[in-house]
Amino acid sequence: MSTAAAADAPDDAPAPPPVPVTAFERRFGHPPGLFILVFTELWERFSYYGMRGLLKLYMANYLFVTIRQTLQGKAYDGHGDPALVKGWAFIHRLLGDPDMAHLKECIETKAAALVKGDPEHKIAGVAADVAHDIAVQTCQANEHGSVLYGWYTGLVYLTPLLGGYIADKYLGQRKTVVVGGAIMAIGHFVMAFENSFFLALALLIIGNGAFKPNISTQVGNLYAPGDHRRDRAFSIFYVGINLGAFICNFVCGTLAAAWGWHYGFAAAGVGMTFGLVLYLVAGNRYLADDELTKRKARQAADEKAGKRLEAAHAAVREESRPFTKEEWSRIWALCGLCALNVVFWAVYEQQGNTMETWADESTTWPVIFGYAIPATWFQSVNPFFIFTLTPLFTWLWKRQERVGKEPTSVAKMAIGSIILGLSFIVMIWGAMVVGGGKGSWLWPVSCTLLLTVGELYLSPIGLSLVTKASPPRIVSLMMGMWFLSSFFGNVLCGYIGKLYTRWPKWEFFGLLCVLGVVTGLAIWAFNKPLKKTLGAAA
Repeated sequence: MSTAAAADAPDDAPAPPPVPVTAFERRFGHPPGLFILVFTELWERFSYYGMRGLLKLYMANYLFVTIRQTLQGKAYDGHGDPALVKGWAFIHRLLGDPDMAHLKECIETKAAALVKGDPEHKIAGVAADVAHDIAVQTCQANEHGSVLYGWYTGLVYLTPLLGGYIADKYLGQRKTVVVGGAIMAIGHFVMAFENSFFLALALLIIGNGAFKPNISTQVGNLYAPGDHRRDRAFSIFYVGINLGAFICNFVCGTLAAAWGWHYGFAAAGVGMTFGLVLYLVAGNRYLADDELTKRKARQAADEKAGKRLEAAHAAVREESRPFTKEEWSRIWALCGLCALNVVFWAVYEQQGNTMETWADESTTWPVIFGYAIPATWFQSVNPFFIFTLTPLFTWLWKRQERVGKEPTSVAKMAIGSIILGLSFIVMIWGAMVVGGGKGSWLWPVSCTLLLTVGELYLSPIGLSLVTKASPPRIVSLMMGMWFLSSFFGNVLCGYIGKLYTRWPKWEFFGLLCVLGVVTGLAIWAFNKPLKKTLGAAA
């Protein structure tokens, strides 16, 4: 993000003011608007990741089965009817039911665990026939939930293209953020009513599309071109994102385990509402005018000065200029990287999909002061490692740069994908040790530690590369294509996740390992030609 913001500044930008002009800025080094945006985004991410941490387990263990877990992770002690969920009959027909032969191992393992029970967590065993019925339903629902999880998280990355367009063309960033935040808050509260599940997902997807692309761009608007504080501002903003992702599962996940699923979803709605109220109350006073407002002001000034027609002709000439051969080479090189990036995200996003299922069904979580840690807390592990590892790798790359040994951007992306793949060796080993029972929480947490290293090598580096290598007049379009790779990757994540219920677990994690490593090797194979094509940007 910070690189993208810096790239927007023209070469002849005026020098930044040497000293902040307000007492607040003298004390904190940044305008108050930055902290308003940080806390608004923190609460939005709190709501998104809090809901996402519950989503797959909710579908598999409650919504799409008739014998339900009324409390997340506890006994199957409730009854319901998935047919009452509006739209489920249509979606179910599209998904179809898996061949029961493919689910044999899943059903046998699940049924055996239900018969055995979990005395440590005070969950009694159930009769064999009831256990088999629950196992059949949850194994089928796991496949359906995996696909729906993939489509939901994928569309979350697709709709910001439309949200950005609406803000640029019609509403402006600030109004679009308010509209998006309000729609998301409504969606979270609607999620608390199980029959309106698909309506809630639609509202969240639409609201996120309006909110997400327009909140971060306002950070850059707070600083004059060339202001050296802009990079640090985006770093602070990124901390807010991960802080929201870190704390949400302790609240939403705990409520779902102690009081019920709908309390967890409602808590996500409260978080989004809190962020929206903060934005509305303080935003008008401390945030900068958005780009649409500035553009209209410039157009009015140009028209008043008689320069509008001349400026329009100049803009048309620039936009209609054909791309050079070098520019086309860069465009195609970035397209190739984005295509490979699809596989990276398909593997990476398993942490909220099949890895969360493993955390719920195959992991023994510690009991602290008589309280069993919910499986949903697992979703806070990744943002925690981002907090702790980012300064380490920033220091490492600076040191490598000083001695002339820092890898190129493309090489870093290759390393990241390879590390992502290798992280699942931990889960292959864990699956062999655990078998059909439950094992240590260190298996998924250790895998996530390595997975996060891979993320830090690829995700922020890829964003930076797009801003550096894209032709300036289509940098936003190319950034949209980068996020489009996340859309396809998340959808693919859902379909790959279906294999979790069909294959032995060590084979499934072996597939993820191979996909990550092969993708990294493919990126590495293009390192030299891409470096030649992209030049210093690579």
